[in-house]
Formats: sequence, structure tokens, C-alpha cells
Amino acid sequence: MSAVALRPAWLPRLGKHPLPLVLGASLIGAIVLLAILAPIVAPFDPIAQNLEVKLQPPSFAHPFGTDNFGRDILSRIIWGARIDLQMGLIGVAFPFLIGTTIGAIAGYAGRAVDAVAMRVVDIVLAFPFLVLMLAIIAILKPGLSSFYIAMALVGWVSYARLIRAQVLVLKSADFVLAARSLGYSHPRILFRHILPNVLTGSIVFSMSDVVLVVLNGAAISYLGLGVQPPTAEWGIMISEGQNFITTAWWITAFPGLAIVVMALGFSLLADGLGEKLGVRE
Repeated sequence: MSAVALRPAWLPRLGKHPLPLVLGASLIGAIVLLAILAPIVAPFDPIAQNLEVKLQPPSFAHPFGTDNFGRDILSRIIWGARIDLQMGLIGVAFPFLIGTTIGAIAGYAGRAVDAVAMRVVDIVLAFPFLVLMLAIIAILKPGLSSFYIAMALVGWVSYARLIRAQVLVLKSADFVLAARSLGYSHPRILFRHILPNVLTGSIVFSMSDVVLVVLNGAAISYLGLGVQPPTAEWGIMISEGQNFITTAWWITAFPGLAIVVMALGFSLLADGLGEKLGVRE
């Protein structure tokens, strides 16, 4: 028997990676590596103040310049990658889990359960996303924990609708009917047979959603309701530099560029995964 015949059916799909997937993975990998190695590669303490060198433009000593407290912008961006990556990944993880669970149960159970779940979704969608997040964080208290809670309470609806729609289609498939005829329980059919077959689209969507979560996190921090100073975080850095935009543009320009690069990386990663897995958005 030839070597080609011995290949698993899925192996050819892994042979050639789409260019967006490679570029996105490379960008995100570089950011993750910088975040992990921040104590080693960052040239200065990100919160150490040195008023003797405040508002210095980019130079050999400070490649990205310094802010109004004399803190090195490059060091703060490198350390800030840790916070922004954490915000993006954790901010997506909880809505993904909550939305997937609710959407799967609603789609499979149908009738009253589905109706109640969809009415809750409609209520959440009736409010502007960012406004609802701001209200929840204001009720709690500024900080990362409140941001994650707000994301979990607001962001799950997109995943619930996506999973529900796919479960509604798949629950009438032949393999599901066969599983029922064998006497399998409903939880086993849903979580072991249906759910693994509908997660691909949600996983691809979650990569795109990370971009929105990072932007929302930066916006929340910019408004003073997210990460609190003097912690190095890109949204805070942009907020702190807004009063110096005409005299010290580098304070806001470089953190803004970092957000753009991270957003581009996750966007390319989502496009590449969608192409790789055959998912059309």
C-alpha cells in the first residue's frame, strides 16, 4: 500500500497554510513572546518616573520617547502587551463559554427554553453594546474584574445566536437520530455528538471578537473605568497623552500603533482560520 493511501483524511488540510493564517499567527506570536519576555527585553521599569527626561522625543536612549512623567514609552508598551492580551483572551473566553452553553441548550431543547433564551438575547441586544458595558462597570467598580464581568454579561449573545442556529439544523441530522434510537441521553447527544460539530464557526468568530474586546478594553481604560494608573496599558497611555498630542505625539501614537498591530494580527488569524477550516462568515 502506498504512503499516500496511509495518510489520514485530515492530513492534506494541514499541508499548506493560508497566508493570512501565517501572518496573523506570526504577529500574535511575536506579541505574546514580547509579553512573556517583558522583564528581560524592556529596557526600563514601566512605572519608574524620571522627570529629568520627561517628554523627550524618540531617540537612541528611548526609541519611542518618554511621557510627561519621564517613563519610557517602549517599556510601557512591552509591559502593556501583557494586560491587553489578557483583556482580549479572557474577555472572549467567558462570553464564549456562556454563549455556547446557552445557545446549545436553547437550540436543542426548543419550545419554551428556546423562547425564553431568545427573549433574553433580544433584551441585551436592545441596548448599545458599549453603553451597557459602561453601565455595568459603573455599577460595580473600575478595574479589570468589572470589565470581565461586563464582557461576560453582554458579549455572550453573539455566540448564543450562532450556536443555536447551527444546533437547530444539526439536531435533525441522521447521526443524531441514530444516537437517540440507541437510547443515548440528551446531554450526551448534545455535548458529545452535536456540539463538537458546531464549534468551528464560533472558534473562528472568537478570533475576530478578540479584536473588538481589545478595542473595548482600550476604550474603557481610556475613559478611566478599566485598568487604573500607573499600570502600563495601551488605552491608559493614549488617555494620558491626549493633552500632549500637539507637542509630544509619540505618547499616543505608539500605543495606538500597538493596538492596530494586535488587532491586525487577530483579524488575519481569524481570516486564515476561516479559510483553513472552510468557514464562511
